[in-house]
Amino acid sequence: MNIDEIIKNLEKEGYTNIFIWSDTKGTHYDWHTHPYEEIRIMIKGEMIINTKEKTYLLKAGDKLKVPAGEEHNAEILEDCEYICASKI
Repeated sequence: MNIDEIIKNLEKEGYTNIFIWSDTKGTHYDWHTHPYEEIRIMIKGEMIINTKEKTYLLKAGDKLKVPAGEEHNAEILEDCEYICASKI
């Protein structure tokens, strides 16, 4: 996984506020929304992201877009690192 290449591609797709984030096992993010589209690209570890319609298990190499305004939460299953970005 070439992180620099991924970031360049995200910029080409119109994403901004691009950063790498890490969480430790057991971290939980309660239900919330964002006023912008959000994308996560897993670098390592595992997490679950729930929407009202579906549950997603994300592992290294997986990508998930959460549309603006979609309610979601997250649970970190093992220490992880991922790329976050926003698109207005």
